[in-house]
Amino acid sequence: MLELRHLRTLAALHETGSVSRAAKRVHLTQSALSHQIKALQTHYRLPMVQRRGQSVELTDAGKHLVALAETVLEAIQATERGLAKISEQASGSLRIALECHTCFDWLMPLMDAFRQHWPDVELDLVSGFHSDPIRLLEEGLADVVIGSENKRRRDIAHHPLFCFEILAVLPPDHALRRKRILQAPDFSGMTLITYPVPEDRIDLIHHVLKPAGIHPERRTAELTVAILQLVASRRGIAALPSWGLKNYVEHEYVIARRIGSSGLWSNLYASTLKETAARPYLRDFLATAKNTCFATLEGIVPLE
Repeated sequence: MLELRHLRTLAALHETGSVSRAAKRVHLTQSALSHQIKALQTHYRLPMVQRRGQSVELTDAGKHLVALAETVLEAIQATERGLAKISEQASGSLRIALECHTCFDWLMPLMDAFRQHWPDVELDLVSGFHSDPIRLLEEGLADVVIGSENKRRRDIAHHPLFCFEILAVLPPDHALRRKRILQAPDFSGMTLITYPVPEDRIDLIHHVLKPAGIHPERRTAELTVAILQLVASRRGIAALPSWGLKNYVEHEYVIARRIGSSGLWSNLYASTLKETAARPYLRDFLATAKNTCFATLEGIVPLE
């Protein structure tokens, strides 16, 4: 009765805490996912999940199967790596370009783990900021671009990673520190510290400030730590992904505030050429990246 698809479904429920998000993760409708869970519960005569308001939690029986899922799915991934090596598909290059430079926080440990599994794959980062990073794929200058773009392009595949919240970053004694949520007018007259990229690639400007007719002065810095240092030194404010701020906020180096009542959210994709997406080591990198993100980053949600 127990099948691999059941293990993947339970693992998705455990990671997302939501039937709708888990269904998207495993490419099922909500009703199909619920049917799977009901079939398991009927077979084992044990509840697998329990409702907690809008979310779901696994029961002891469900957690027991999730432990099995983690072991089995990891073993399958390791076996697929082995098969790729036997078929001599374990060498090549993997050049990674980053649109979002805070991705370094989770990408570097991922790259270290990848090198252990794929020692014959040349792994490298494409340095610098690029006005059109997807073009790097088309020109053969990168193999993976990690960024927010998912526009349809004939030869490009966009692999969803996750959705994350962008927070306003302020010095601890800023005049707006008592506000829990910042709205577009709050940024009027401020200096906005950003990466050196075009305005239409800065979510705060593109989705919040421009529609409100607000055009703040900009100052740029290439490194995330430099942006945070400038904010802490009261040279301006910034807007950065929530996952890169935790340590700085906990040490009261800066403070972070939500932008808009529902928050300012952005999507992250790993983009590749369609013709290279089937390479075993590239598939493994994408799967490992997604697993690593959900295991280590707080506040992200599935994007399917």
